[in-house]
Amino acid sequence: MRLPISLKIFSITMALLVLMVIVTWLSVLNFRHLNNQVRALSDWYLPLQQQVASVEILIRDQMVHMERVMAGMEVAQPDPEFLAKESNAFDMRGINADQIVDSSLRFLAEAEAEQGVELDRVTLAVLSKELPAIQTSRQHFHATFRQFQIEAQEGTPRSEKIVRDALLREKDAIDVEIQKTTDLLNKLTQDTAKQAKAEEARATTLNWIVTAIATILGLIFAGLVTRSLVDPVKRLLRGTRAVEAGDLDVEILVRTHDELATLATSFNHMVVGLREKERIRATFGQYLDPRIVKSLLENRIPADRGERQVMTVFFSDLQGFTRMCEGLTPDATVRFLNRYFSMMAEVIRSRQGIVDKYIGDSVMAFWGPPFTDPADHARLGCIAALEQMKKMDAFRAALPELFGMRHGLPEVNVRMGIASGEVTVGNIGSETSRGYTVIGDTVNLASRLEQANKFYGTRILASEITRTLAGDEFAFREIDSLRVAGKLEPVKVYELITLVDELDDTTRKAMQAYESGLARYRAQEWDAAEAAFRECLANVPGDKPSQVMLERVATFRQTPPEAGWDGVWVALSK
Repeated sequence: MRLPISLKIFSITMALLVLMVIVTWLSVLNFRHLNNQVRALSDWYLPLQQQVASVEILIRDQMVHMERVMAGMEVAQPDPEFLAKESNAFDMRGINADQIVDSSLRFLAEAEAEQGVELDRVTLAVLSKELPAIQTSRQHFHATFRQFQIEAQEGTPRSEKIVRDALLREKDAIDVEIQKTTDLLNKLTQDTAKQAKAEEARATTLNWIVTAIATILGLIFAGLVTRSLVDPVKRLLRGTRAVEAGDLDVEILVRTHDELATLATSFNHMVVGLREKERIRATFGQYLDPRIVKSLLENRIPADRGERQVMTVFFSDLQGFTRMCEGLTPDATVRFLNRYFSMMAEVIRSRQGIVDKYIGDSVMAFWGPPFTDPADHARLGCIAALEQMKKMDAFRAALPELFGMRHGLPEVNVRMGIASGEVTVGNIGSETSRGYTVIGDTVNLASRLEQANKFYGTRILASEITRTLAGDEFAFREIDSLRVAGKLEPVKVYELITLVDELDDTTRKAMQAYESGLARYRAQEWDAAEAAFRECLANVPGDKPSQVMLERVATFRQTPPEAGWDGVWVALSK
């Protein structure tokens, strides 16, 4: 039976409206589930994980103070003032840890009473039992340490040993309890994140389905309805294509009051939902480099396969950070590190680098394919290192504002190591927790070069391959031939000083004098080497590498090296 055109249009319109209502309801339902997972993460799980991490840090600090007290008691003449100070610090860390545990338990009680968010109440109930177990273990450890102090002063060697053994067992028990709770929280957050990602994928699929259906129905409308309906259909099609191309700022203007207007309004709501999902993706991008997140989502990075690539690896570390933290409150320490890491990460990412991880006060980053041109990774890594050094002046100037005081501020200096070479890159970790990272000898060498700055008094040390790949726009000087811990073959170590265009004549003369002294040093011409190193010091007073080499020359004059000495210095520690 042939139906009137008006009835066909009415039937198609009604079907479209029903479809839109169903899809909108499903979208709302999916977004509600997604919002529940995000709220559970942001409002409950991540804050709880942060509190447990704070407890762990405080307990680790207690263990450090315990070891200092035990070491101080074993010296020939113990320092009562030092022991009292460390003992008091041990007590304060314990009090702070108990306070945070109590706060976490109250937080868990609030979570169990929360009705607006669906939470994993079974896991939260387990955590309610695990946190007191951590507190109990910590208090036993605390009491045993006090008993050890008493036995060390008043008891017999045998009783002291018994208590010492008990103290070590209590320490291990705390580690076990903390690890259980940390693993439980990690699994909770990871499972919730996976659920959120699944909800996002489900909503995306649904939205693409409705987009395809809307496009097909739009073409049908173009052949069935009058010319007055063609323009709204074309606008809808253009909007759909814009969304497909990634433009989420598109909005369809509605000038009619018919069924197509309803479709356009629903489309605008869908785009708003897509923008919300993009915001969620950006939020997760704060925990991983956005380029890695995008590549993983687009399956451009293999999930279970590694690759061999020539890359440049970078390590930096704050000088004397542990000692610096002793004079800062936990809040001040966190503010300090957040500001410092933000500054470092901004420079690294602006130079196409990937921030791999933060290890305490250290930063690890790398440059290489697919995020960096294979010919530029060493050059970009060196530029980033120099720019970070320049940023440190502004960072030091901001310390009074950061800490709210102008006197007694910590001295902040940074050491950096850069190495280039072949690494293994890929998603490395367990089935439940992985990270896109690099491993290999080049990574270890970069770390050793950063640590070697302590010995030479330098700020930026680079490997010979980095110097070669970086090009001629940088001013390097060879510092030494070094056999670092963990490697049999010696490596030439270079100090990255500045850009060649910014090199002044005094520094250039000092570099030439140092390299001349290094050649004489390797030839065992001690007088000529000493003269060259002193000439370097005359141009740059306080040049630490020259002072180190002068000390070696003085030592070798007294005790010449063995026959066949190749001029390589052996680093005895990591």
